[in-house]
Amino acid sequence: MSKEKKQVTWGGRFSEQPDALMQVFGESVSFDMRLAPYDLKGSLGHASMLAHVGLLTKEEYNAIEKGIHELFEEIKKDSFSWKLELEDVHMNLEQALRAKTEAADKLHTGRSRNDQVATDMRLFFKDACLQVKTGLEGVMLSMLDLAKRYASLPIPGYTHLQRAQPVTVGHHLLAYIEGFGRDHERFSHVADHANVCPLGSGAIAGSTLPLDREFAAKALGFVDEDGNPRITPNGMDAVADRDLFIEFASACSTSALHLSRLAEDLILWNSTEFGFVELPDSFTTGSSLMPQKKNPDSFELIRGKTGRIIGNLTNLMVTIKGLPLTYNRDLQEDKPPVFDSLDQLSQCLAVASGCIASANFKEDKCRAAASDPLLLATDLADYLVEAGVAFRQAHHVVGSLVALSEEKKVSLPDLSDDDVLGICDKLKDDWREVFDLDRAFAKREKPGMPGPNQIASRIQFWENILQA
Repeated sequence: MSKEKKQVTWGGRFSEQPDALMQVFGESVSFDMRLAPYDLKGSLGHASMLAHVGLLTKEEYNAIEKGIHELFEEIKKDSFSWKLELEDVHMNLEQALRAKTEAADKLHTGRSRNDQVATDMRLFFKDACLQVKTGLEGVMLSMLDLAKRYASLPIPGYTHLQRAQPVTVGHHLLAYIEGFGRDHERFSHVADHANVCPLGSGAIAGSTLPLDREFAAKALGFVDEDGNPRITPNGMDAVADRDLFIEFASACSTSALHLSRLAEDLILWNSTEFGFVELPDSFTTGSSLMPQKKNPDSFELIRGKTGRIIGNLTNLMVTIKGLPLTYNRDLQEDKPPVFDSLDQLSQCLAVASGCIASANFKEDKCRAAASDPLLLATDLADYLVEAGVAFRQAHHVVGSLVALSEEKKVSLPDLSDDDVLGICDKLKDDWREVFDLDRAFAKREKPGMPGPNQIASRIQFWENILQA
């Protein structure tokens, strides 16, 4: 057996083959095979550049192009045979292409696996961001539909998980839509940062060959809005930088946090104690022991997977924190966290969208909870402010009235006029009108408030964006 066949691709200066344990320990093909379409795309772009500068003949390029398209089909049909001993996706595909044409031996000209994988990952991130943004749009559309159906349905708003002020279901759901909208924007920023081509950086210092980096960037779609190529300005940074990984994992974590907080609200609202919402059977489960149970497992799993997604971000940062420039093998471990974050977040978004689309609010329960007069205690303080009382004094007056109502075991508006006037003579005959919910919402027609017109306007705003 020849030495060439015995050794791995990089084995020219080695006299022994890698230990079998080291092969298993060091392989990455078990997870980076996922990059195969991007690796093939990057190789085709690189080959076209090599042909452009005269480092490949037209015949050699045509043979490489044909072989790459054949490999695309094998990957698409899942018929490609992956080999652990070839370490990673790059070597597997290179050797498979070599079996199709000897011209493949020239494909790695002026290229290192360092800038090769950096290019693959940037192509991956561009697609991954688009995938997440599509998932976010699905959740936002489901929530927007629910917000429209229950735009004016009053429920208590909470601080410290205590009833605070009345809001509407529409207002509450729109709050989450705003957050998901920011997530959508974050992934657009990550995709823009990914849209810069590192190919041609080599291992760290490029190549003495007449490479045309701008040509390769254009061939691979790394261009600005005007079609101008975007390339990395420093070869060492291009192969060592993992900002994109952190940005993507961070954006995933932030989006997962929004999903988790939404999940917690829905879990609480679904409980018997709240009883505000009914979740569909198709996204809930039962108990193996208690036949009456209907558990919100879909949202509990979203809440649980959020910790996993956040853990992926921490994993990346700890891996990177102590590495000198440029490439170190530690960075092989940068891909599983981002792959997992993409997969888990995408599933969470799909599940949330599906469950919310079939959820229904129990209007009687919501209205009964929102009818608690104490929710409008602040409105009574505002009434006094409009009568000329300083807010701090008004706050104290209403607090005293609340204490008196508790002492007398009556609701706040059921206090007698004598009791009320004994505490503050600024309260007129119309003070009880403050406790009318329609009045409360009608007086909240400023931007960001739960007035009916404000809710309708914001629903229309998001409809225009999401249905554009």
